[in-house]
Amino acid sequence: MTPEVTFVGTATTVLRIGGFTLLTDPNFLHQGQRAYLGRGLWSKRSTDPALTIPELPPLDAVVLSHLHGDHFDRVARRGLDHALPILTTPQAERKLRRWGFGAAEGLPTWRAYELHRGDETLRLTALPGQHGPGLLDRALPDVMGSLIDLEQGGERRFRLYVTGDTLRRPQLADIPERFPGIDAMLIHLGGTRIAGILLTMDARQGADLVELIRPQLTVPIHYDDYPVFRSPLRHFVEEARRRGFASQVRTVHRGETVPLTP
Repeated sequence: MTPEVTFVGTATTVLRIGGFTLLTDPNFLHQGQRAYLGRGLWSKRSTDPALTIPELPPLDAVVLSHLHGDHFDRVARRGLDHALPILTTPQAERKLRRWGFGAAEGLPTWRAYELHRGDETLRLTALPGQHGPGLLDRALPDVMGSLIDLEQGGERRFRLYVTGDTLRRPQLADIPERFPGIDAMLIHLGGTRIAGILLTMDARQGADLVELIRPQLTVPIHYDDYPVFRSPLRHFVEEARRRGFASQVRTVHRGETVPLTP
């Protein structure tokens, strides 16, 4: 089966990779509802998710980059199966377990978690990420990127990088050195700005990361669901065209399913 992604909205996707189905960063608030961003900050959602929790397929795990209200909201906290493995940061694991998600698993950077089915193995490795610049990052939740490898019969069949809400920081250069041959990348964009401070990649930083990672395919997500997202998708597409890799970018609409192969 060809690996594919269904875009639900924000950073929420359904990934079907081999015989496994994953949910990323579950944000199921509807248009007009407010997400809590911490430190007394809220943002009102501008869009509706393409799916509700009851409409999701059976899941093997949830991949959660960090614990912000636009990535794990009160709808997810109430509606998701509390027995599902949630692969996330150690910081988020502690809170999720207090909320009753007993299978939450906190992964330090470079630590891996495996799922098995028949002769297939799905391995998720926690990657570095940094949500804010400099000292401000300490006021934000820890964030992780995720590398998802599918192996069959001991051979790697597919490799996906999910960036999480990170800026383009020097530590990301370790990723292609440790994990070459990335087939596809789900990139969190949006150019989130609060009080004028950039907290997620804008078009320029996103394009820089594509040039660093050099995946065969890049699928942008996390770009227009909240007013704090200031860098629209078209800016990234224009930057990709200017730098000569637009043919390796595949945009996806909410509710659409696309393959994760070129």
